Amino acid sequence: MTKKKTLVAGKKLKTEARPRRRVRRTPARVVVALRAAVMWVIRFGWGFGWRAALVLGLILSGSVFYYYVNLVDIEELYDGRTYGATIALDRYNEPFAWRGYQYGGPVTAGSVSPHLVNAILSMEDHRFYKHFGLSLQGIMGAILINLREGRGAFEGHGGSSITQQTAKMLCFGETFDPQLWESQSRFEQECRKTTLWRKFKEIPYSLALELRYTKYEILTLYLNRVYLGASATGVEAASQRYFDIPAHALTIQQSAMLAGMLAAPSRYAPTKSLDLAQQRAGIVIDQMVRRGFLSEIDAAVAKDMPAGLSSAAEQRTGGYFVDWVVENGPGFLNRNQTDDFVIQTTYDGDIQKAVDDAVKDVFATKVKDNSNAQVAVVVMSPDGAVRALLGGRDIEAVGLFNRAVNADRQTGSLFKPFVYAAAVEWGMNYDDIITDSPITITIPGQEPWSPKNYNNKSWGDLTLAEALAHSVNTIAVRISEAIGRDLVIETARQLGIRSPIAPGPAIALGTSEATLLEMTGAYAGIRNGGWRVQPYGLRSIKMSDTDTSLMEHKGNPGIRALSGPTSRQLVYMMHKVVREGTGRRADVASMEVAGKTGTTQESRDAWFIGFSGYYVVGVWMGYDNNRPLQNVTGGGLPAEIWHEVMLRIHEGLEPRPLPFPVHAERIG
Repeated sequence: MTKKKTLVAGKKLKTEARPRRRVRRTPARVVVALRAAVMWVIRFGWGFGWRAALVLGLILSGSVFYYYVNLVDIEELYDGRTYGATIALDRYNEPFAWRGYQYGGPVTAGSVSPHLVNAILSMEDHRFYKHFGLSLQGIMGAILINLREGRGAFEGHGGSSITQQTAKMLCFGETFDPQLWESQSRFEQECRKTTLWRKFKEIPYSLALELRYTKYEILTLYLNRVYLGASATGVEAASQRYFDIPAHALTIQQSAMLAGMLAAPSRYAPTKSLDLAQQRAGIVIDQMVRRGFLSEIDAAVAKDMPAGLSSAAEQRTGGYFVDWVVENGPGFLNRNQTDDFVIQTTYDGDIQKAVDDAVKDVFATKVKDNSNAQVAVVVMSPDGAVRALLGGRDIEAVGLFNRAVNADRQTGSLFKPFVYAAAVEWGMNYDDIITDSPITITIPGQEPWSPKNYNNKSWGDLTLAEALAHSVNTIAVRISEAIGRDLVIETARQLGIRSPIAPGPAIALGTSEATLLEMTGAYAGIRNGGWRVQPYGLRSIKMSDTDTSLMEHKGNPGIRALSGPTSRQLVYMMHKVVREGTGRRADVASMEVAGKTGTTQESRDAWFIGFSGYYVVGVWMGYDNNRPLQNVTGGGLPAEIWHEVMLRIHEGLEPRPLPFPVHAERIG
């Protein structure tokens, strides 16, 4: 205690006692214990850390060494496709369609356009020549962007260097096994998926690439392996695919467009959206300026004149045609073959465009907007060479159901020309008179059958030509029964019908099914003077690296299905269908044409097939679910589509007369 003196009135100073402050002190042993604990943690952390770092270093070194020793000569890695590609050439030997992954051949970083290299480095890895294979700055930046945008750290932007991207293209040395994966594309998607584990795998493999190959070689490998949309693997294939030029000739604009596709080939492919691809190319050009690869003046000029597509790349139709040719060609075209093939076809892009435009116009002006009715069209030369083929309203379709080739539908009155052809072969003539009167056919075990005409109309006396022109059911059945159904079936077979034909009396009314391609080929035989026609689209097949043909189409065999006089009579009768009968909407005033309408029960199918001196064209319309059409017959919308197609494909052609009987009257 300390004392304090106080002054009290009238008295001496008095001293008061004041308590001392107690100072608390931590016992020395506690300080020592804390200090010891901290030192233990430091020593443990250091000991564990350097040991863990050593283990990780050994693992990393071992992984790098493992990948390094397993890397092969770089030339062996350029073409990484498991399967080859097929390029289709049209009738003028110009490419118009591709199947499989196309590889244009090896290039080097020094052989391609320098604009392309600069554009790729600007967008993908501008520090490529400065880092050791890993772009840590790029990875951290990508993680921040992904987190900022609400994704996982490794979902979305990858931030990978070109070396890391090349590592993923090589699938870290793994090879495609068809026993484990449903397709090569699925295998590659899995390889290139950005996950934490795959990021870890990228590190040793990328380091091994940097140790095994030079920067120049890695960039070369990247240029050969990168996928650029539209089935193009490597910059050479992409350059040929989109611009029809070699990669060394690419301009600034074209190079920027290819580099812009690297982030999302399917989205930015110019064949999918040219406008979007051009916008993306503008971003690449700005980036090239920012990285010092391009001047402001050159960039302004390039952006004012964006890259376009070659005429072949602009061709977005013909998918149904190529699917048909490949599916029905030699087996090796359908299998997962490793070779590249070039197939020469009978395809004509101008005719296909005419078909597509005609269908679009008719559906846009004469069909309800919400209609899901389908249509199929076939155009062929009289010898059976198919020039265009539309398997549905999806004009740009690839790999979809092809209604022109694979849809078996009832033919209706489209079958009647076979009945009349058999009758003429049997001895009747186009001007013979036959009476339209009721007919009843009794088959043992079945109810009597009495066919009716459209609208129950009775025509009285008609010539054969008039009966076919007006598609009189009772007369067709009467003729079929008179000459024998077997003769009708045999005539259809001779003209190329291979589908099953029901042998009952209703055969004359087209109750059996066939495809549009099949029926159009049979009508081509009528137009072709009675010589059977086998529709074909393949002219020859050869390997892409040789001019030697593996096979060639030798032409249709010279098998006569109808005599010349019979064919001419039938052509004349079908001409009257267009000029005077059910097919008047198909008539083309400037030329002689012939054809036949077909409508099945309840209008489930509507057909028109006919020909001129130049082409045979078939049109089918209906619903995939086989429900009835509304107010549509073969002489309606199908005939109008046929008419529009014929006008377009005959533009600029001199009229060519059809082969009629010598004494037949030329109508119109």
